[in-house]
Amino acid sequence: MLRQALLAGAMIAGATAAPAEPTPRRDEFYWLGEINKASAVINTEQHLLDAGLAPRIAKGLDAVLKAGDQPGAKRPTLVITFEPLLIEAAGVEATLLHAGRSSQDMLSTVRAAIIRDEMLRLADALRRTTATMVRLARTHRDTVVPNYTNGVAAQANSYGHYLLGHVAGLARDAERLRQAFTRLDRSPMGTTVLNGTSWPLDRARMAAYLGFPALVDNAYDAAQISATEIPVEVGAVATAIALHCGAFVEDVMTQYAQARPWILLREGDGNTYVSSAMPQKRNPGLLNDTRAEASRVVSLGIGRAIQAHNIPPGMSDAKSVRDNAAVLAGATRMLDLWDRALNALVISPERALEELNSDWTASQELADVLMRRYGLPFRVGHHFASEIVDYARAHDAHPSDFPYAEAQALYERTLREMNQPAAPLPMSEAEFRQTLDPVAIVRDRATSGGPQPAEMTRMLDAADRTVAEEAAWVTAERGRIDRALTSLDADFGKLLAQAPR
Repeated sequence: MLRQALLAGAMIAGATAAPAEPTPRRDEFYWLGEINKASAVINTEQHLLDAGLAPRIAKGLDAVLKAGDQPGAKRPTLVITFEPLLIEAAGVEATLLHAGRSSQDMLSTVRAAIIRDEMLRLADALRRTTATMVRLARTHRDTVVPNYTNGVAAQANSYGHYLLGHVAGLARDAERLRQAFTRLDRSPMGTTVLNGTSWPLDRARMAAYLGFPALVDNAYDAAQISATEIPVEVGAVATAIALHCGAFVEDVMTQYAQARPWILLREGDGNTYVSSAMPQKRNPGLLNDTRAEASRVVSLGIGRAIQAHNIPPGMSDAKSVRDNAAVLAGATRMLDLWDRALNALVISPERALEELNSDWTASQELADVLMRRYGLPFRVGHHFASEIVDYARAHDAHPSDFPYAEAQALYERTLREMNQPAAPLPMSEAEFRQTLDPVAIVRDRATSGGPQPAEMTRMLDAADRTVAEEAAWVTAERGRIDRALTSLDADFGKLLAQAPR
């Protein structure tokens, strides 16, 4: 009956619309094309490329790019495999575009641009999952549930407050992601291999055309140091998110071992599946998939550091676009699964309260109230509460029916054992019962950042603002990059228009 009741009480939290992203994804071939387009425009205007040859080279480049966009066409990923197509289309004079360039700075730029797009996808998925969690927290701001430490029921708490704790962790993940993005979002183009070039390249304009707001300042750093360091930082960001995800899933999974859980997944829609042998089982497939993806992300993320370890500067071991993008793509998939799981959660406030009232998660409050109102040393109050729990478990008593007379006797015994002056239990029976009420405990918290109504309102509003700021940041960054590439296309189009028909 409980499962049917839980299904009827399913919580729905829709996802907000995601900011627009590039479709199809911008791959190595795409960015090699953009670099060549920018080189043609800039070098022509800087008189580094003969203005008489430039339109013909532009026409050949345009033909290569259009051919690569056809279904099933070759889309080379390396400078040395892209260039032969350009020579075939425009003649060997097309290699004049290569003035002051190397595959080192070109591919470093390509990698940075691709990882930049993947990081924005991850940021948007993180924002979406966080938004879902905030909506659930608002829905369950007054839902009182057990919280667990060391795998054991510890204290009563608002489920909304619990979720906002996870939201705080995700907000730090988002902050780390933005910081890493800023360090990634710098253009290596124009640094060649180690120490630049004798060609007076306009690095700043190249960066602007490709949507980079800044340059990698040191030419040696560009391809030798930062190109290996950044993937390690990206892996660390993804790993941090995955650790938060795994912890959340494991906390929910604790309830799946219960005969009567207070939280589970809504059945159907791929959330659960029936055991092949045991008809009563509804295995939490979606949670299993989410946790598995989180573990995969942690493996890939840590792998970034392993591949970058003990190699000379500039080696390619840790630079693979495929490997580095896989970390971020995996983290994005994980967040998508986590978001689905959050939307599929079914919570029974009645069952949660029943579990709280069947155990002694409110026992610490006895010690707190005795100290706060009556000046009893905390350790004495703690010992008294522990004695009550021991008696209750030995006699199958619960907070709602614990004999008040026994509480009085245990209090007087505790004072003797702790060498305190004899005195009666200062709490009336009504106060004793009220102190053990989980709902009252949560409502009456006074700590800043606690689950009491005023603090929940403050933190929920702050979380909404954080989610909105994340959405605005992703939209702004994507818009800035897209505007830069649109500007490049427009200027390249002007050069292309000069080509003979």
